[in-house]
Formats: sequence, C-alpha cells, structure tokens
Amino acid sequence: MGTEVIVTCAVTGAGDTVARSDRVPVTPAAIAAACIEAAREGAAIAHVHVRDPRTGQGSRELALYREVVQRVRDSGTDVILNLTTGMGGDYVPDESDPARGGAGTDLVPPLVRLEHIEALRPGLCSLDCGTMNFGTSVFMNTPAHLEQMAARIRELRVKPELEVFELGHIRFAKQLIAHGLIDPPPLFQLCLGIPWGAPADLPTLLAMRDALPAEALWSAFGIGREQFPMVTQAVLLGGNVRVGLEDNLYLAHGRLATNAELVARAAEMIGRLGRSIASASSARQRLGIPVR
Repeated sequence: MGTEVIVTCAVTGAGDTVARSDRVPVTPAAIAAACIEAAREGAAIAHVHVRDPRTGQGSRELALYREVVQRVRDSGTDVILNLTTGMGGDYVPDESDPARGGAGTDLVPPLVRLEHIEALRPGLCSLDCGTMNFGTSVFMNTPAHLEQMAARIRELRVKPELEVFELGHIRFAKQLIAHGLIDPPPLFQLCLGIPWGAPADLPTLLAMRDALPAEALWSAFGIGREQFPMVTQAVLLGGNVRVGLEDNLYLAHGRLATNAELVARAAEMIGRLGRSIASASSARQRLGIPVR
C-alpha cells in the first residue's frame, strides 16, 4: 500500500445536473477555472467533459475542448488533464423502430470519439471498457470499437484510464492488456453506483479490486451520497480516489458543493487516514505519463 494518494476531480460530466446546481461549470472558462481550483486544493488529475454553453448539455465540440485545455495550460497550473472519450456512445432506441436511434442518441464512429485527443494530446483520456444500460439509455462500446480506440490512443502516446462499471468490463480490459494495446502500468477507474452498473458498496469494491491485474494502479469513486464513503474505502484498500461535481453535487445534506470544496474534503479525509496527497509530478511518474 502506497502512502501517496492520487486525487482526480471530475469537474462537470455530461449529465443533467446544471438545473440542480448553479455550481456546475458550463462554459470553457468556468470548466478550466474549476480544473485550476481543484488542482490548488490537491487534485493531481482533472477529468474533463465539455458542455454546450447555450444549453448546458454535454458536447463533443473540439473548439470547446481546445479552449479548456489552452486556458489550463496557459495558467501554468501543474495538473494532468484527463479528457473523456465517452461522448458519442449513447443509444436510445426509437419507440416505433428500435433499430433506429431516437431522441438522445449520440452514436459516432470510434475514431470520431478521439478527435479531441488527436488534436490536444492530453496526459490521460478515459476508455470505457464495455457496453451497459446507463440510466435510461444504452452506453454502447463494442469490442471492435474499443480495440480500435485503444490502439489509436497508444499510438498517440496518451495513457488510457480504463473506466470499468462492472466485472465484465475488467475482464475485457485484461484482454486489451494481453493483446498489447495498453502500456504498463494499466490504470483502472472503478466506477460505482451508476444505474445500472456495479453498486457503490464495500463487497463490490473488494470484488472489483481483487479482479484487477497484479500490476494495475487503480482509483475508485461512488456517486451521490456514496462519494466520500468510497474515498475512505479506496484509500484503506490501497487505491486512489475521484471526487467532483460529475459524480456528486453536495458537500453535506442540503449544502451544494464546488469542485474545490469536494477536493479539499477528500484531501482532509486522506490526511486523517495517515496518507498524503500525490502531486501532479508524482502522479505522472507513477502512471508513466510522458512529459510533453
């Protein structure tokens, strides 16, 4: 068990949370500011989605990602940017013809989902390792598409964060590793509590951790009220942690949070458990992320 814990802050996500909290950043300027503020409180990694500034809904627009990344880089803040590749995998069957995508579908070819990774070359990007029922839609990631994405991410020398939402996803990620598509050490993010994936509880966290390759580095998070209980459990089990407004809007019951406050609370808990917070430089070294 290491003594340094890597903290990721997922600053905005793509979910319908803007109507529930005015703290959720929407514009590129606000998203970049959230990354910088989270880093000041101890986050080594900022996990980034972008949103349409007019509607607040999730977006795949390269120009929005470019502005966020440029603002963070121009600030001189030492934080590892982790850009999502999850957008473009949503399928909602049309009610009259399930073979056709209905309202809410955003399904594009795998390499289109990597356009912003191609252009911006962040230190990390997410790679969701399977298909699942995700809320009221289907999050679609076929084996062939994931193999194609993994191969291209490796060619770009960007480290993938293997997001796994249940045990089958870990099994598939191991196949990617066995086929030489993931460079060591593999980095896993255990995603808990999302309907309808793995629940956010200790037995599930243990089962998923124990299924990981021996050489894996890993982090975990729970959504909503399980965010901070999962911080504690992940640290005690030797892992790293993720917090942020993508996963949870509250610091306490009825008390809306900012990203910086969630990171500060996680850092306090980690310190009370006798661990320290990893800097971005230390995290890069542990994760094998090249300095560009």
